[in-house]
Amino acid sequence: MKVYVFPGQGAQFVGMGKELYDNNPLAKELFEKANGILGFRITDLMFDGTDEDLKQTKVTQPAIFLHSVVLAKTLGEQFVPDMVAGHSLGEFSALVAAGSLSFESGLTLVSKRAKAMQKACEATPSTMAAILGLPDEKVEEICAAISGEVVVPANYNSPGQIVISGTVPGIDKACELLSAAGAKRTLKLKVGGAFHSPLMEAAHEELAEAIRDTTINKPVCPVYQNVNARPETDPDRIKANLIAQLTSPVRWTQTVENMIADGALHFIELGPGSVLQGLITKVNNTVITEGIH
Repeated sequence: MKVYVFPGQGAQFVGMGKELYDNNPLAKELFEKANGILGFRITDLMFDGTDEDLKQTKVTQPAIFLHSVVLAKTLGEQFVPDMVAGHSLGEFSALVAAGSLSFESGLTLVSKRAKAMQKACEATPSTMAAILGLPDEKVEEICAAISGEVVVPANYNSPGQIVISGTVPGIDKACELLSAAGAKRTLKLKVGGAFHSPLMEAAHEELAEAIRDTTINKPVCPVYQNVNARPETDPDRIKANLIAQLTSPVRWTQTVENMIADGALHFIELGPGSVLQGLITKVNNTVITEGIH
């Protein structure tokens, strides 16, 4: 069974999508439509901007979404997924690719999500850190034991790799305790805030209203969602899980395990970078992984 997966924030690079734009009329049409929807020429920043331009959340998220979704659209009849999934932001790309969200609705939601998250990041100094080499349960236990600060697991990326999210003092304390508990590495990430944590509550409320007002259709195949790592095809369930996503952890390890248990053999990453291919291989090195960029 063939699975398409879609990357999240962090996969961006200057020049992303330019070859598609230059060589495929449908891609060019979709990119120009996106410029109109967003109200600024995101293609200029994607193709010829700077790393700093692309690091702005309000640019990063729609840029990665566009690169991924345009790739799926240009595959045409070749795009026949048995399952889809996306990591964090990538879940929106997956839903558009699978026909659950329209291109216009997906891009509008991603833009609103990015702006709401940027606002939440500016309201409370917060960050994230990658923790390598400890069992999930140990990381969960240490995060839960830190009092007076917000610290939670945010991304279950692969066995032995969890990203935690929270206030700056909370993350500093957690890294200290996790290192003492035997973590091979604790690496603070260069992100603007504590994604997938309770500190995103203000952004969650703003985005929830927009999602409730958006039409979500039955997808052409099951969408494995971040919140529960389970296959969903019911529009109401998809909507509820999408609303919960911003303040809940991304259960990527469990998603990949569940897909494989349900028959997935071939994973294709659509979008910039190859992060998800690496994570999938760490979950199970017997499946086929490839990327289309």
